Amino acid sequence: MSAPLVEPTGLLDDAARDRYARQLALPGIGETGQRRLAAARVLVVGAGGLGTPALAALAAAGVGTIGVVDDDVVETTNLHRQLLHGTSDVGRPKTTSAREAMLEINPTVTVREHRERLTSANADRVLADYDVVVDGSDNFATRYLVADAAERRGIPTVWGAVLGFTGQVSVFWPPHGPAYRDLHPDVPEGAATCQTGGVLGMVCHAVGAVLAAETVKLVTGAGTPLLGRLLLFDALAATWRTLTITADPGRQSSAERASRPADDRTSNSGSTPASPRPGVVTPGALGRELAAGHGPVVIDVREPGETDGIVPGSLRIPQGRIASAAQIDALDVADPVVTVCASGARAAQAAALLAERGFRDVRSLAGAVTAVRP
Repeated sequence: MSAPLVEPTGLLDDAARDRYARQLALPGIGETGQRRLAAARVLVVGAGGLGTPALAALAAAGVGTIGVVDDDVVETTNLHRQLLHGTSDVGRPKTTSAREAMLEINPTVTVREHRERLTSANADRVLADYDVVVDGSDNFATRYLVADAAERRGIPTVWGAVLGFTGQVSVFWPPHGPAYRDLHPDVPEGAATCQTGGVLGMVCHAVGAVLAAETVKLVTGAGTPLLGRLLLFDALAATWRTLTITADPGRQSSAERASRPADDRTSNSGSTPASPRPGVVTPGALGRELAAGHGPVVIDVREPGETDGIVPGSLRIPQGRIASAAQIDALDVADPVVTVCASGARAAQAAALLAERGFRDVRSLAGAVTAVRP
């Protein structure tokens, strides 16, 4: 067993004992563990494929205060995997849809809506009131933001990712164990997304359930959390296996990176300048911005032969030319900019380059440009 993360609240009443009877019978939880859950404050980033099953499970388990971070609205393409949202919720904010469904599951919990996009400017504020953060986001930029802010706060991150028929889960909590940047020091080249590679809904549900279970274990002290271990799920092979994650002794802490001048920050290796972390935007959100007539400058960083789903009015600048293109020099650094590509990987790298050049409002598209509907 690990040390419990949260001190217990007051005694349970008869209604709580009845509601959580099967959970109270579990060794390692019992009444004291249930009281710890009631006192816990858990933030879930993303009310999507991973976030919704985790949110449902945490509410059912009796976590006292649950925060939900998401700036998106429910879309029809969400419904095959995002359990808390239904057909009647299409077009509604995901945080609101999730909150109402969670309170239907368990009206005794408190649900806080954070209807905003997590950015470097607000991450510390949003995480400030929580004991643990569950990262159910679907892009690398947000994952780095969550991991770095949690490290500065000294709280654990329960992290998951899914793609196709596979999923991954781990717990990051430096200095008690490795950090997310020990697993992914940099954005993987050519990283696919669920929009380009697809995802089986049941994989999201399985991984989301493990995210909730790891959170309950941390709060109550039951069992052994996935610190220093990466749990891999393969639905096609019906297998679960674990790999060991070790901390990089040369990795800079989040506090060290934040305290150094912007032009003197380095990656984990200590040799390559680290890019500022731009924001991200989903295809649905970008489509709504463009349809409203006040959208950002869209820069398509695909190669000339990639012509599917070109956004009308977008600038076509291959990623390799971003640093020297005359079209970039013609833009004002205060202009809002969104970079797009076929999967999100090249767009994220291009956005980092633009941020290094001083662009103050730059985001990358989390997913395929072909999914944008202006």
